[in-house]
Amino acid sequence: MEDWQNGGFGLYVHWPFCASKCPYCDFNSHVATSIDQARWAEAYRAEIARLGAMVPGRVLNSIFFGGGTPSLMAPETVAAVLEAARGAWTFANDMEITMEANPGSVDAGRFRGYAGAGVNRLSMGVQALNDADLRRLGRMHSVAEARTAFDLARSCFERVSFDLIYGRQDQDPGAWRAELKEALSMAVDHLSLYQLTIEDGTVFGARHAAGHLRGLPEDDVAADMYMETQDILASAGMPAYEVSNHSAPGKESRHNLIYWRQGDWAGLGPGAHGRLSLPSGRVATVAERTPGRWLALVDRNGNGDIEHELQTDDDLASEYLLMSMRLTEGMDLRRYRAKGGRLDTRRTARLVEDGLLDLNDERARATSAGRPLLNYVLREMAG
Repeated sequence: MEDWQNGGFGLYVHWPFCASKCPYCDFNSHVATSIDQARWAEAYRAEIARLGAMVPGRVLNSIFFGGGTPSLMAPETVAAVLEAARGAWTFANDMEITMEANPGSVDAGRFRGYAGAGVNRLSMGVQALNDADLRRLGRMHSVAEARTAFDLARSCFERVSFDLIYGRQDQDPGAWRAELKEALSMAVDHLSLYQLTIEDGTVFGARHAAGHLRGLPEDDVAADMYMETQDILASAGMPAYEVSNHSAPGKESRHNLIYWRQGDWAGLGPGAHGRLSLPSGRVATVAERTPGRWLALVDRNGNGDIEHELQTDDDLASEYLLMSMRLTEGMDLRRYRAKGGRLDTRRTARLVEDGLLDLNDERARATSAGRPLLNYVLREMAG
């Protein structure tokens, strides 16, 4: 068995457009007044044909439409992508097809169309469950719209997830506890819970640098919110399976598990990254970021990628360590050693002694005390 098969094989499709740019977002997203959906569908089809020729004969485990705001795609565009993917590879019997969506009324109006095209899992960017914070985050929907959209999504899709951001301005642990309990009351089976991070190059980044982003919780308060999140979600039957992701048993994101378990995935669309195991070795691919330039490259050269880099053994081992240790299940040490990875035994022994790492001959995993300190644990493990 090839190593990538331990993680599976997925397809990531990047839709780069948004109705507006959120002030905290540093993703590759662009605001456009008009979009030629037919041209985009044709470009996606061409790229899938090219990628299918690179890794033919595979079973595809998942497809993920990310962005940007993929729920701005026409259902016909989504259907065209899925038809092309089905022509390039064999779909797994338990195929997971996820779409990210905003919970505004415009996006929700397309839900049935996406389900009809073949999407079976929706990931909604709710982000907050109070209107004041939604406005602060630059979101265009209200809490009422989010609840309505969630109810519609539950009626259309087999599985529904949504995201929340904590560590927001003037948010305290009590308010976050109440918000989590409200989220759980919505019968969701997967939650992605992210601490607000201030990224360079964003509106929030500029405000923070100028001293105008006030009310952010201190680090110890944010850490308390993280720990309470673990307790509340575990008690509700949705323990963390990854640092920021919680689910009921069997409801994990199969696509994201491909990343964390170092499977292969084909990445297409502006700015998309991919990892493909070829006869020459495992290749990291990067697509052109700018939508217009990406389309022009596909039209002119039949290839929207601008980088194809053969990964070294050190790359593979380091990537596997960094990604797999995000999971509660941790890292398969036999795979790590087969990639040439070696642990610093003195430092890992200290991590075990400090209660931050569980370690045996087969697996290494961060403990519940170690996960909040994961960056430190990783530095020590790598030596």
